[in-house]
Amino acid sequence: MAKFSMKKGGKEVGPASVYAEPHNMKGGPVTDTRPNNSKLDTLDVSVGNRSKSAGNEPTKTDGIKIRGTGAATKGVMARGPMA
Repeated sequence: MAKFSMKKGGKEVGPASVYAEPHNMKGGPVTDTRPNNSKLDTLDVSVGNRSKSAGNEPTKTDGIKIRGTGAATKGVMARGPMA
């Protein structure tokens, strides 16, 4: 494929590959430094309330009973920092 200028009105339009190779901010070639996340071993996955990094910590069930819940369907306990 031939590379040619697509100038319109004194400005270059079209793909940047026409006039500049991909480069980093220092002018060097572009390199991919991202970690390889294609394997499940390298990811910190969680399913439901089980996390790989958290280990076997039990689900937190303590807290304080809150007022005004009426016909609560999702519980009546509050957990976390209560100021």
